[in-house]
Amino acid sequence: MKHAEDVTFGGSALDRAGELRSDPEAVAACKADPEARAILLWRGKPLILKQRPASLVRLHMDHPILRDAEEEPILLGREEGAARFAFDLGGWTPENIDHSQLGAFLDPSEQQHPELPDGMVFAELRRVMTWLSARDAELAATAKAIQGWHLSHGFCARCGAPSDITQAGWQRVCPACNAGHFPRTDPVVIMLITHGNSVLMGRSPGWPEGMYSLLAGFVEPGETLEAAVRREVFEESGIEVGEVSYLSSQPWPFPASLMFGCQGKALSHKITIDPVEIEDAMWVSREEMMEVFAGNHPDILPARKGAIAHFLLENWLADRLD
Repeated sequence: MKHAEDVTFGGSALDRAGELRSDPEAVAACKADPEARAILLWRGKPLILKQRPASLVRLHMDHPILRDAEEEPILLGREEGAARFAFDLGGWTPENIDHSQLGAFLDPSEQQHPELPDGMVFAELRRVMTWLSARDAELAATAKAIQGWHLSHGFCARCGAPSDITQAGWQRVCPACNAGHFPRTDPVVIMLITHGNSVLMGRSPGWPEGMYSLLAGFVEPGETLEAAVRREVFEESGIEVGEVSYLSSQPWPFPASLMFGCQGKALSHKITIDPVEIEDAMWVSREEMMEVFAGNHPDILPARKGAIAHFLLENWLADRLD
């Protein structure tokens, strides 16, 4: 697919500086470089300058706010030769925080640190991802994913002892049994399944009213992407799928998935949903989908901008899947 890397979180060609991670002296020199910058997250929410277009904030490495950072910073890579480090500001607690909004599907709350100027806020990445440039989005997604991994993998999976951060944030090593652990990424297939002029859409229980998307599911051990597409579609909708082709991928740090966008040709048309897996599924014609994208459909809301489902549907409507 010619436009594959135009998807959100993709295509910025970030220099990840992988050769530096095992060299503590080189990493220390990068931190001391006056051109190095800090990228901050609080509970997985990146610090942005709220405007349109918004931008990911890059602070100087000696900014006093960094005293509230937890753990060692993570080396994300380099921009124009200068290092970018991700800091977790988990040591700070905002005043008058509304816990009911934190972790919501699209958390609308924003947190303002008293030592930062107006307009700099911590915001839910799902909500602001389309406001950011490709580079800012990739940096934010990388920082969110790897910080989330550290938060949930502080103990050795082999022996249970607390593990230590190494490799500039890209590995954890157990001092008790010497096991090494690396950030995990869960492969997920998301499927543009077509039958003639229509595409298969479904919705999960608990989604906002009117929200439909492409079917998706995790790839199981020992399974190819093609097999996962056929299995997931059949399990959820009863539709049999024949030819499967790869279209595009998207890092999805909610918390740690890599979405593989695939196209599949349906061999059957009758839908029989599994109510445990999904709440509803339907065939939507190209003409109907154009009304959906225009916001004029009576029952279906447009797919969320920034998500690969929206990207694939948009390119399907424009006949740009080759």
